Amino acid sequence: MGKKRRGFGQQLERFSSAVTGWTGSTSAFAVACGVILVWLVSGPFFHYSDTWQLVINTGTTIVTFLMVFLIQRAQNKGSLAVQLKLNELVAAMNGASNRLIDVEDLTEDELKTLHRYYSRLVAMARKDTSLTQSHSIEEAQQRHARKSGLLAVLQRESSPERNSPPTALTAAVHSCPPSKTTLLT
Repeated sequence: MGKKRRGFGQQLERFSSAVTGWTGSTSAFAVACGVILVWLVSGPFFHYSDTWQLVINTGTTIVTFLMVFLIQRAQNKGSLAVQLKLNELVAAMNGASNRLIDVEDLTEDELKTLHRYYSRLVAMARKDTSLTQSHSIEEAQQRHARKSGLLAVLQRESSPERNSPPTALTAAVHSCPPSKTTLLT
């Protein structure tokens, strides 16, 4: 019984894929235009009766009803394929946050929470010179903390009260081109 259902499911999938592919074609549009044209031309023969109008109304309603399900099925399959490709990219990228894999399965409240976290990431990234410097909330926070700690060290070492010579760190930062030192602020 399981094999029959799976076989029927596969046949139905092939059929719906073929119909979905065909209905998006130029020939399908031409056939639809032809049906409408035949219906219009046949109007005088049926004296534009209620039955004549009912034929086109019933036919288009049935086709529309079936197409809604075919289009939704194609949309679901396409959406799933895109999600799988994006999941693969997120999983394969070094430094990407793995919490984004299967993000489509989260509740709306969880998505809003995740959006708030990424809004914080955007706010931190705007302070940097390049938006590609941070990859995840945690990494952004660690980088921000390192930058803040490094700045504090630099500020302490370059304070006027301090009479000792600069450290290698201060010397290295001051010897960097301006574009590199702006990353530290």
